[in-house]
Formats: sequence, structure tokens, C-alpha cells
Amino acid sequence: MECYFCKRNIKEVDFKEDALLRRFISSMGKIRAREKTGLCAKHQRRVAKSVKRSRNLGILSHTAKHPL
Repeated sequence: MECYFCKRNIKEVDFKEDALLRRFISSMGKIRAREKTGLCAKHQRRVAKSVKRSRNLGILSHTAKHPL
């Protein structure tokens, strides 16, 4: 599996792009492992950092959204 960001030649992982970051978060609200996401090590670290930054600013939720 090829890295999502390397394949699309995306240089930066933006913490404000919540729709993109949700792809790398499980249904329980955890950051998915590198084996599941298929990202290279460099981009996995950047995604994790962006998700954490986005959570601190309130863009992403710390917990999973439970459907009613």
C-alpha cells in the first residue's frame, strides 16, 4: 500500500482539514496505526501531530461521535 500523501504529492498535513484527518481516526476516536492507514513513517508522525493539534483547538473531537 502506498502512502496517501506521497501518492498525491501533498507536502504538508494541515490541522485545519478535519475531513482529511478523520480518514485516519478510528470509530472509537483513536489515531489509526500505520499498518491500517498505509502511511509512511514521516506522514504518520505528521498526521498524529495534526490530529492532536486539531483536538487541542477544538476542530476535532477527543471522543468518537455516537450516532443516536
